[in-house]
Amino acid sequence: MGRGRAKAKQVKVARQLKYRTGNTDLDRLKSELGVSDSPGDDSYDYDELAEKYADYADDYGTEERKDGTSAR
Repeated sequence: MGRGRAKAKQVKVARQLKYRTGNTDLDRLKSELGVSDSPGDDSYDYDELAEKYADYADDYGTEERKDGTSAR
């Protein structure tokens, strides 16, 4: 008998999650995930990765990919 009540509560929660409007607190979510808003961080990470994989880019940068696009 208790299973019906538990299932009803699960269905209620599932419907709330599915049909809930966009009342998500994005700032709170950012802080929980540890995401920063500063644009300088992205360019630093890109430059660091570009340096790290520069040798690979020289070796493999001009070949065509399997999907027919160039690697540039």
